[in-house]
Amino acid sequence: MEQPALIPHLFRTEFRKITAVLCKAFGIENIAVAEDIAGETFLSALEVWPYKGIPENPVAWLYLVAKNKTRNYLLRNQHFAEKIAPQMKAAATDSEQLDINLSEKNITDSQLQMLFAICHPAIPVEAQIGLALRILCGFGIPEIATAFLTNKEVINKRLFRAKEKLREEKIPIEFPAPTEINQRLDAVLTTLYLLFNEGYYSESQDAVLREDLCLEAMRLTYLLIEYEATNQPEVNALFALMCFHASRFEARKSDNGEIILYHDQDETRWNQELIGRGAWFLHRASEGQRLSRYHLEAAIAYWSTQKNDTPEKWEQVLQLYNRLLQVAYSPIAALNRTYALAKVHGAAIAITEAEKLKLENNHFYFALLGELYSSTNPNKAREHFQRAYQLAITDTDKRTMQRKIDVL
Repeated sequence: MEQPALIPHLFRTEFRKITAVLCKAFGIENIAVAEDIAGETFLSALEVWPYKGIPENPVAWLYLVAKNKTRNYLLRNQHFAEKIAPQMKAAATDSEQLDINLSEKNITDSQLQMLFAICHPAIPVEAQIGLALRILCGFGIPEIATAFLTNKEVINKRLFRAKEKLREEKIPIEFPAPTEINQRLDAVLTTLYLLFNEGYYSESQDAVLREDLCLEAMRLTYLLIEYEATNQPEVNALFALMCFHASRFEARKSDNGEIILYHDQDETRWNQELIGRGAWFLHRASEGQRLSRYHLEAAIAYWSTQKNDTPEKWEQVLQLYNRLLQVAYSPIAALNRTYALAKVHGAAIAITEAEKLKLENNHFYFALLGELYSSTNPNKAREHFQRAYQLAITDTDKRTMQRKIDVL
């Protein structure tokens, strides 16, 4: 990977790891210190690498710099010298004094423990998710705002209040007690769900597919499966959903990075191993009594891995969407349902249902209406595609809409 792309990529994958380990070492009340040291580590890379070249092992270089900056901070700062450093020394061997443990195991444990600490009942659920996306996933404020369909100012205030609450409560960074895990697992799963979706398709940056975020979400979800107390049916269902979506990574984008729509994808490029793995975890998810949104979305995603366009398939998908809207209603799920409705009952009924949603600021809404009108009213279809073009954020989405307009 070339230098201009490498540092942003590493920031995505390593900033959250360094921050999680430092938060665990310093305590959750010192989140800002952890973020500052992690940020300064990447600033050093920006200053050094253009002149001295990319190190042979860039990740190891970043970890070494993070350790050195941590030691320097501890030596400079009186508060840390008196309160934090002795705790770190007690947990380290003689050769590791004033050091941070950036081993793979400690990174993994720190991330999961930090995730549960952030998802504490003292913090509002939306703030829990936003804080986790910021600290553990390296999301920018605009990306979090997009995920929540709100603006940057709201997110900044929400995160500030959440950090203040974490400091006030002095919440330990550790796995919760068995009696607390279930009530805090929902927010953790929502965070991982949003992380995967941000990777699978991002509107806040001009990128079609960010596989590193998707794979990170899958890795963290699988860690929950491996941890006995969190190996719950809904965790397995979420992992199944991720596997089904990830199975179409290669088929979903062209060589120049543009989205290939579902009906145009080459199914021979779908990853059958991932599809099979998803089916296995979805079967495991059926062992419980609770039907979650992840069970239903995973089942819908399973049908998307079956390319045959049969009435039976779309009837199943429509019924799953009907149940999903009962369990966890969202305007986007309702919008997606109208496509299945068109397949089962025709475009006219689907158009009526879609127009009731009035998602006037969503380009997918107008893109779908364009598709539904294409066969009966090309002029109306063109109007909707043009509106979708105007609302589209990424260049790839604009090009897709322009091709739709050109065909009419």
